[in-house]
Amino acid sequence: MEKVTGLPRRKADHIRINLEQDVRSGLTTGLEHYRFEHQALPELNLEDVDTRLTLFGRVLQAPILISSMTGGTTEAARINRNLAEAAQALGVALGVGSQRVALEHPDQAWTFQVRRYAPDILLFANLGAVQLNYGYTIDHCRRAVEMIEADALILHLNPLQEALQPEGDTRFAGLLRKIEAVARSLEVPVVVKEVGWGISARVARMLAEAGVAAIDVAGAGGTSWSQVEMHRAPDEWHAALAAVFVDWGIPLVESLLAVRAAVPHLPVFASGGLRTGVDLAKVLALGATLGGFAGPLLRAAAQSAEAVYQTLRLLHAQLRVAMFAVAAKDLEALRRAPLRRVT
Repeated sequence: MEKVTGLPRRKADHIRINLEQDVRSGLTTGLEHYRFEHQALPELNLEDVDTRLTLFGRVLQAPILISSMTGGTTEAARINRNLAEAAQALGVALGVGSQRVALEHPDQAWTFQVRRYAPDILLFANLGAVQLNYGYTIDHCRRAVEMIEADALILHLNPLQEALQPEGDTRFAGLLRKIEAVARSLEVPVVVKEVGWGISARVARMLAEAGVAAIDVAGAGGTSWSQVEMHRAPDEWHAALAAVFVDWGIPLVESLLAVRAAVPHLPVFASGGLRTGVDLAKVLALGATLGGFAGPLLRAAAQSAEAVYQTLRLLHAQLRVAMFAVAAKDLEALRRAPLRRVT
């Protein structure tokens, strides 16, 4: 078995816990409160439903993002390859996990390098934004992008997770101006995302003013990283510290609607608890540009690229049927489809 320590060990723990433990948020996404108005006469052929879009210079066959998950170990490399091969086959976007481990352990860079398996996809590099307060510079961001030949960079925000880690990096003061420096200087678009507790309207406005190209709200309702940290806690005290945050965060729908209203000019990605193509159709109708999936695809990627492909294929088919049943021939029409809040 591969022996890993330090930061690579943390990445291995995260994969293992996500696959073996129940780490769901105590909150729901809020999508269960929304229903489309079914159209019995769509005046549309299913074969004519078009889910394509162009974003950051890449054509996507469907508005699906395989959300950032992993890297830094041999098992993570296998998972990333499986995700990349399926993303290429379906024509969807992919984000890799945090590349800090590869910048600090260059021998691990190969575990993130998936461009050879997915030459045509929209590919996102990824670093923790807080590392900009721990010596990381625009050059580190550029190296992360170049390492995997990415089209854009995700800077992720995870203050609660860092606060729950005994080894966490918790100096977030003054971080906004450093994010702004990266967003305005890096050669590729910069996207800022949460890791599962949502983005508020206030934070969205701050990020938009800082020049970011898109925001991934990553709302509550899916994987709870407080639960992940509870399972990897070194003692009962740290486990108890993490356990109480199981129902923390801004639910996905609440965050999406707040951010969409606060920054109507920016692309907004919706992730955090999406499970089906109908979920995807709902967030697109609520104003999202992409819907991000993580947990279901991690479990599939632990098996094979084919398992990921079939999962994505089903999500895409579910989306297309939902669009057909609301008479939406393309994504623009889907955004105008009647979607009502129900109790």
